[in-house]
Formats: sequence, structure tokens, C-alpha cells
Amino acid sequence: MSEESFAYTPGLAASPMTLVTKIRSLPVKGEILVDKGQKVDFDTIIGRSVLEGAPYIVKVSEMLGVEPEEVSRYMTVKPGDRVKKGDIIARYTAFFGLMKREVAAPIDGTIENINELTGHVIVRELPKVVEVTAYIRGIVKDVIPGEAAVIQTPAAYVQGIIGFGGERHGEISLAVSRPDEVLDEKKIDESYAGKIIVGGSFVTYDALVKAQKIGIKGIIVGGANIADIERIIGYKIGVAITGRENMGFTLILTEGFAKLAMSDRVFNILKQNEGREAAINGATQVRAGVIRPEVIIPLEESYIKEEIETKESDKVKIGSIVRVIRYPYFGAIGTVVELPVELHKIETESPVRIVKIRLSDGRIITVPRANIEIISSE
Repeated sequence: MSEESFAYTPGLAASPMTLVTKIRSLPVKGEILVDKGQKVDFDTIIGRSVLEGAPYIVKVSEMLGVEPEEVSRYMTVKPGDRVKKGDIIARYTAFFGLMKREVAAPIDGTIENINELTGHVIVRELPKVVEVTAYIRGIVKDVIPGEAAVIQTPAAYVQGIIGFGGERHGEISLAVSRPDEVLDEKKIDESYAGKIIVGGSFVTYDALVKAQKIGIKGIIVGGANIADIERIIGYKIGVAITGRENMGFTLILTEGFAKLAMSDRVFNILKQNEGREAAINGATQVRAGVIRPEVIIPLEESYIKEEIETKESDKVKIGSIVRVIRYPYFGAIGTVVELPVELHKIETESPVRIVKIRLSDGRIITVPRANIEIISSE
């Protein structure tokens, strides 16, 4: 566990000012509700799609004890009818009502099919409307009709080593004064309800329990005990992929599973942004397609974007660890191996400065320099 946790530590981002780009995609094609150039907030719904419900097979002939071709005679509903869980969908009576068998709908749904060859009935769950939010406060930089919106914002940005729980947002508030300080239940009170609190080296089990009761949105801390987290969640967790845990708040560990002081750089970034609203996500994937838990603190100042672009461009060098922020390699992380001086034409025929990056699988890709952000420099 410890080897896996720390394998990517050198690549973890911690920037007081960078340009964050998020592609917010619908699970299936649907409707994008925002326009390019539009300002969005954390909870702005950027798109909506409808997911078809799952089918349930009800073995009516076996349950009634009749032949498959006779099932239609005993159905109390027909294809297309809406039913609620527990509604009687088939009934068989015999011997003047002395023998009665009934079949109830297993779910809320629609009668989709009555098969006279098998005697089975398909009840399909009701369709589900899924709405996707912007997740961060920013500007819609691009729209992929029916599929996604690209949101961008200048922000302070921090990655953790591992996290638990999904997307949330709230005000950053420090519950400790030093990065090596333990976050226990005594440091948490009702004033933190709805906020994202910052701890130091460790969060105790009692503090986690109190965070649940109070309604804290998130905890960012150096370390924790995995057994404590499992007690809170109620089951053993796999650390290869996380983020769907239902624990009432999002937990981000910046260092790992142990009592580990948060790095000064990360602690100072969070301290400098106390009082600002942040988006957090505990989703982690440490195998192919690495995903790290993140803290995004949008910065409002209008001049920041230009300042960031200049600084990032100036800093990039051979050996820099960078992340690609545009398709087709969006999210890929690698090491800069070449910085050609001359301009190169890209697909749009525009001449731009490029960078060559070696990915973890050994592939070398070429992308415009404007399409990367620095994670760290050697």
C-alpha cells in the first residue's frame, strides 16, 4: 500500500496560481445547457441526459405454475403500462377462488414485453434524468454539442495522494495553525458546518465522526488511518480506485496513510486562500490513466490568466513534469524531453511553439506549449 501511495508523489501538483481546465461530459448524449463564453458557478447545470432504466425479468409462468403461452390470460397489465413496486401484474385463481397465485412488480417501472414463448415478462426501470454541474466557477471555453462543456478558471490548485468521496464545494477554513498539527475532534465545532476544513499531519477517527455529524463538506489533511476510514464507510476499501464512498464528506490526504505533516507548500497555499470557496474531489486512480484527488480554488482577479500563461511558458524546460490540458491527450502526464525553438504547424495550419513529452508508457507525444501546465520542474 505504501509503495503504491507514494509512487507518484513527485508529480503531485501544488500551485498557488495556475489555469485549470475541466471537461464536463454527459454519461450519454443529451443536451448541453450553456454557451461558449458564459460564466458558470459550482452548481450551474451545464448539461442533462436521460439514462434508460435497467430491465428486470419476471418469470411469471413459473411463479403462477402455468404454461408460457397461457401467461397473457393471467396478466393484469399490458405492455406500456406503468407499475409501482408491489403492484400485482399477474393473477391465477382456481377451484372457485380457493387457489390463488399472484405476481408483484419487483420495481417501479414500465411493462416492456410479455413473452409467450418463455412466459417471462420484462419490467424496465423508469428512465433517470442525469444532470452534470460545472463543478468549478469559471468560463465556458468550448462546447461539444450534446456531449460536453469545457470550463476554465484561474485557480490555486493542489493534488492529494489519495482521496475518498466525490465532488463537493465549500469555503476553505483552517482548523489547525501548523502543518504538523493533529486534527482531533476538539478542533472541530458547529462553525465548520458546510465548510472544507484543513488539518495538519493527521485526522483522528473521532474527528471524522464529528465531521459527519456536523455536516462538514470536506477535510484536507496530511494523513489518516485506513482502518478509521473503513470504520466510517462501513466496508473494506480498495485504494486503486476511490471516490464513490458515501461518507457524507470528501476526504483528501495530501501525504498518505500515517501521521505525516502536510507539506509547507500545500499548507501555505490553503492558508493563503482561507475564506475562498473551493471545489474538491476525492476520486483517485493509481493505475493506468492516473487520477489524483484535487482542490481547486478559483481566483477572481482578471489579470491572473495572462500572468499564469507567461510564467508557465517561461518555466517549462527539459525534465519538467507537465500535464496536457487539451484533447486528444487531455489529462496525460509526462516529462518534457524536447523544446524545439522553431515554430511548427499544427492541424489547424497555425504555426505554434511545441513541446515533446514522454508519457509513462514510453510514448512521445507532440503538443502545443499552450496546451500544457507545469506540475514540477527539475
